[in-house]
Amino acid sequence: MPGILLGDVFPNFEADTTIGKIKFHDFLGDSWGILFSHPRDFTPVCTTELACAAKVSDQFAKRNVKMIALSIDSVADHLSWSKDVMALHPEQASSPMPFPIIADHNRELSVKLGMLDPDELDKDGVPLTARCVFVIGPDKRMKLSILYPATTGRNFNELLRVIDSLQLTAQKKVATPVDWKPGEKVMVIPSLSDEEAKKLFPNGFTTKEVPSGKKYLRYTQP
Repeated sequence: MPGILLGDVFPNFEADTTIGKIKFHDFLGDSWGILFSHPRDFTPVCTTELACAAKVSDQFAKRNVKMIALSIDSVADHLSWSKDVMALHPEQASSPMPFPIIADHNRELSVKLGMLDPDELDKDGVPLTARCVFVIGPDKRMKLSILYPATTGRNFNELLRVIDSLQLTAQKKVATPVDWKPGEKVMVIPSLSDEEAKKLFPNGFTTKEVPSGKKYLRYTQP
């Protein structure tokens, strides 16, 4: 995606949202953040995604992650659409949307962040926003980006799992293996020698034997 790469400081954009005008870094404060874009209001996949995001918003809050969505319609449309979104789960129907939605009706921010999907066009032939996910750390740098086409809905449980990994590996010299979940063993990063690892991990680590004889599969408890 043009303009922003992993490790870059995320743009401190100003935008109109369903909670008023924001400056993105001020909105985040000292928290982590997740920004996820949607092709259009009042569309089926987007509605299911936002309803799921609202339902698990407490899980993001528990991880100190501020949520914010983006769609290319107006604030007025967002506010009206939010009622449909919240109605998908009856227990939430009378509650307000627990996070703001950015109004990017001129697509300025979508272009700046490389969010447009050239294969999905509106009735005027203009590209719609793809399903982008950006995770931003407390240092305002981008820690993760995932780009889905407009036709594929996201898995918010996977986004929570990824954030758990990002937050753990930001604090400890470990990496999380395939399908890792919190509480499971993690891997000692290759740049640490065995001696350094013994000092950092007082409970020790185990090394998986492999045919090459190389001792690079080292597991420990976080």
